[in-house]
Amino acid sequence: MQMAHPAVLEELLRRYEELRAQDGEGADGVARGLEDVSYTLCVSTGTREIAAALVVAREQLRRSAPRRETPLSAPVSATVPA
Repeated sequence: MQMAHPAVLEELLRRYEELRAQDGEGADGVARGLEDVSYTLCVSTGTREIAAALVVAREQLRRSAPRRETPLSAPVSATVPA
């Protein structure tokens, strides 16, 4: 299965959260925008329900995040050239 680019998923999640926050405030087009972004998230993640799409999208973003080579608590040795 093809995976959406992390930047696309980030933008879709941002838009979804933004529209969810506005939902019920009576703003024009919010319900339609929420439908659209929900559909796109489902298609992008290969799911059929928005709850599953959100889980999959967040997991894909977590897995695509760069991993550190050294733990944050590891000491870093400084060498001074002679």
